[in-house]
Amino acid sequence: MTSQFEPGAHGVYRCSELSQFDWLEHGFGSRLGNPPVDVTLRQIHSNHIWTADGLADRQEEGDALISRQIGLRIGIRTADCVPILLLDSKTHAVAAVHAGWRGTAAQILPLAASRLCADFGGEPTNLYAAIGPCIRQCCYQVGPEVARQFVPFFPEWNTADIGARHLDLAVANTRQLIKLGVPAEHIFDSGLCTACSADLFSYRREPDNPGRMVAAIARLA
Repeated sequence: MTSQFEPGAHGVYRCSELSQFDWLEHGFGSRLGNPPVDVTLRQIHSNHIWTADGLADRQEEGDALISRQIGLRIGIRTADCVPILLLDSKTHAVAAVHAGWRGTAAQILPLAASRLCADFGGEPTNLYAAIGPCIRQCCYQVGPEVARQFVPFFPEWNTADIGARHLDLAVANTRQLIKLGVPAEHIFDSGLCTACSADLFSYRREPDNPGRMVAAIARLA
């Protein structure tokens, strides 16, 4: 569902529904500033997932981090790709996921959510997700070679002739979580488009100097 994402101090957006968890810290950066982060990855548009505990910043290659360590801020960087922050309301485990079209096609988000549950004893029904600023369907046209990889996530498409499409990566990731068993009412989407907003970095809008935005999450208790 579309959520109210409020820009706070230094331009960091926070999801109002996630802010209700008093044991949690989270934020989505903008051109104006980023939330603090301790551990990120060397992102490679994969479906590789790492447990962050004990890692140094940018020590490993991958596109999702999970943790249950108190006070450890884990995060990812984006400039059009989809940033997703996950939490388990029962175990207090958290995850940060970077999902470009390659990662989304490889289902990195449900894989990270499943790993979060498997490693820390959780259930998909207790997961909550916030989807931050990313390029939206209005601005993201892909060729048929990419579009064909998303047919499983958009059964409403006419598959007789898959040509260029305006792709909605946020919807694809949302549908993957729902299929895993995460309740639809636990998934909150900012609705913010990086290509439309001058306050956000966008690789498509500024390919020569896009900058990067951090999305970070941490368990505080």
